[in-house]
Amino acid sequence: MPNAKRPFVDFRLVRARITMEQVLAHYSLLDTFKRSGSRLSGPCPIHGGSNPSQFRVDTDKNLWNCFSDCKCGGNVLDFIAKKEDISIHAAALNACEWFGISFEEVASDKSNGQREKPEERPAKDASLTIPKPAAPRPAPKPEDNQPNPPLKFRLEKLQRDHPYLTEERGLSQETIIDFGLGYFTGDKGLMIGRVAIPIHNFKGEVVAYAGRWPGEPSDKATPKYKLPPGFKKGQELFNLDRAIQEPADRPLVIVEGFFDAIQLHQHGYRKVVALMGSTMTAAQEVLLRQNTSSQSLVLVMLDEDDAGREGREDIACRLSKFCFVKTYVFENEGMQPEHLSAEEVAQLFGGVS
Repeated sequence: MPNAKRPFVDFRLVRARITMEQVLAHYSLLDTFKRSGSRLSGPCPIHGGSNPSQFRVDTDKNLWNCFSDCKCGGNVLDFIAKKEDISIHAAALNACEWFGISFEEVASDKSNGQREKPEERPAKDASLTIPKPAAPRPAPKPEDNQPNPPLKFRLEKLQRDHPYLTEERGLSQETIIDFGLGYFTGDKGLMIGRVAIPIHNFKGEVVAYAGRWPGEPSDKATPKYKLPPGFKKGQELFNLDRAIQEPADRPLVIVEGFFDAIQLHQHGYRKVVALMGSTMTAAQEVLLRQNTSSQSLVLVMLDEDDAGREGREDIACRLSKFCFVKTYVFENEGMQPEHLSAEEVAQLFGGVS
């Protein structure tokens, strides 16, 4: 029987969504390369070479080249195709599956390798109108895949005992100081009138501050959270630098928000990361792959609402391909991890195995 028709994708859009670093991490190869500026060098993973400088990746251009037996190079899809010995089309489909890219986002009208012009498509019935295809989403700029640079400054003038932290959130001074939280009392900058929350990368370097309005904003024009322009939150997992220091045999908990992670940490469970939203990006998936193994257990604990339910289903499906995954369902609508008491946290994680 003929194979079911496989979806066509726009290779350009797929290439714009992933980086060579993500692909190398998918194959657990990133640690075999040495970094020098925007260049990665290492043995060729395609032909199985051993020379540490025969294969090079330009992370700025997102291109690779083997100067040894392969004597070829190309982009991310070329690499997957060579590595798996498959077609470029099959490589694009694999990339979509590995990095959680929906086919709708990279849909193409290609057929037999060529894009048809709308006016050349024959209509079977002249009375039927062929709708124009929806405009594809703009591809992210190449720099969107670049890491967030570490900040060269630290915020000062932070009030650690602000009522929003101590009373409304119920945080102890130990927790507040541990996470570097504080109400910004300065008179300049994005954090004016907000509680500053440092965001670290997996190395422990501060890459941004999130500003939380203390309480509910009085008008719709005032957002609860502010992030600095240019900061790519999808490249980070909040609290990952702390979580990876915890024992490997403990479950890694994934939550949505900053204070979900902070509260669980205060209640004694510290192997927790926050997505800073209800969806997991391809870059965050790579970070999770790099810091788990096939024996790891991940517990997805998102908010009990429509966005949280949709997010945990997607995350569980994607992560289950490389580790053990469980999902946590709250009994009541609107419940969040930060609503759990210390006793409930102790009971929950005492029973996870």
